[in-house]
Amino acid sequence: MFISIAQAQTAAPAGGSDSTLFSLLPLVLMFVVLYFIMIRPQMKKQKEHKAMVEAIAKGDEVVIAGGVLGRVSRLGESYLHVEVANGVELQVQRGSVAQVLPKGTFK
Repeated sequence: MFISIAQAQTAAPAGGSDSTLFSLLPLVLMFVVLYFIMIRPQMKKQKEHKAMVEAIAKGDEVVIAGGVLGRVSRLGESYLHVEVANGVELQVQRGSVAQVLPKGTFK
């Protein structure tokens, strides 16, 4: 009984490349939208932060990632010495600088 039904079924048409292309189109469009909404702005932000960190000079006033304000007193290859009060220096990594403030902000 089941064998006769199985033999009676016809095979799917062979020219289904158009339907495959159209089924992948939403996936490709989602990736393009994801790139322009999430990936590209994040890469731009990282590039700007890297340029800001490389441009830090002695005497710049900065905000460290923890929210501490200070003035750069010494520069190293990968570390900064930030003076947060008279005689109080913190040694931090360059990447932990969140923002460079305008001159005169930190007193």
